[in-house]
Amino acid sequence: MINNKADTIEEYIRKRLEQNEDRQIELKRTALADEISCAPSQISYVLSTRFTTERGFIVESRRGLGGYIRIALMPEELDQKQILYRDIMNEIDDKTPFDDVKDLIKFLLDNKLVTRREAELVAQMSANLYKSAAAGKISSKERARLIRSIFVTLAKIT
Repeated sequence: MINNKADTIEEYIRKRLEQNEDRQIELKRTALADEISCAPSQISYVLSTRFTTERGFIVESRRGLGGYIRIALMPEELDQKQILYRDIMNEIDDKTPFDDVKDLIKFLLDNKLVTRREAELVAQMSANLYKSAAAGKISSKERARLIRSIFVTLAKIT
């Protein structure tokens, strides 16, 4: 049976994760695309559809020079904080209003899961994504992805 390119990319990433003891890998998008002989956009597609939080993965990426993709498997046994953050990330989509994001931040602060400083930083970044002049230049889907990435980072540091 011949695999399509997305299957090949997924299989390659999963094998690399299995080989790494800390269940996390860091890749260069263009280097991976060259190695597998595909376009970098195909890598992005596979990451966004097959390596999601719902499937037990945390994906971070930074584009541009020195950019990377970091993929980590969530621990099999999630603690309460991780479950909470996963649920928060699952609640945020392209229809999530700014007030709901503020409520999530307030909940985290009230329950001492973030510091006041962290809460203020997340609130300001979220406000910029919803209300700044640049906000109209990004899609609601991209805004949701960016806000989820903020919560992924908080989940890792708390």
